[in-house]
Amino acid sequence: MRIISGKYKGRRINPPKGLPVRPTTDMSKEALFNVLNNHFNFDGLKVLDLFAGTGNISYEFGSRGSSPITSVDGDFGCVKFIKQTAAEYDFPIAATKSDVFKFLEKCNTSFDIVFADPPYGLDQATFEKVVLLVFERNILNPDGMMVIEHSKYTKLEHLPNFSFQKSYGGSVFSFFEFESEEEIDEDDFDDEGEEE
Repeated sequence: MRIISGKYKGRRINPPKGLPVRPTTDMSKEALFNVLNNHFNFDGLKVLDLFAGTGNISYEFGSRGSSPITSVDGDFGCVKFIKQTAAEYDFPIAATKSDVFKFLEKCNTSFDIVFADPPYGLDQATFEKVVLLVFERNILNPDGMMVIEHSKYTKLEHLPNFSFQKSYGGSVFSFFEFESEEEIDEDDFDDEGEEE
């Protein structure tokens, strides 16, 4: 597992064996961050990493200057490793051991990016619940983006606020954004209709 870009570009991080994880591959991670790079300046972005596992995605955001980063996972070993790595690299990561759904139901903070990588074996309804809770609880900032990683067998494009998706190998990233609710200014509309 290596950091793709930023302050610690090329640095390898080796989590202990035995953690119940399926880390995002370096190829998929690089593709994901290429997409995000077209939408955001990472410096100072407030990030929530759900089902954080080894912290792979959190470290990538940290290396690129995002802060603060909240990493949530239900496994004690994963959280312990994230805390150790964050301390070693001085990443602004707060690792929290919690059931993700309980965390979301109590969360009173909003973020610029919410990334979720639930275990692929969870059922369709569980994946949907993650997305719906984030929007119902206003956990995503109005100009923010939610990304959920899933297998090609899980379909999320019917959900509210779905924007687009990208596939890399056996993994799919579905992106969600608030629909634009800006009122159309009549003067702007008239100007568009005029010939120059």
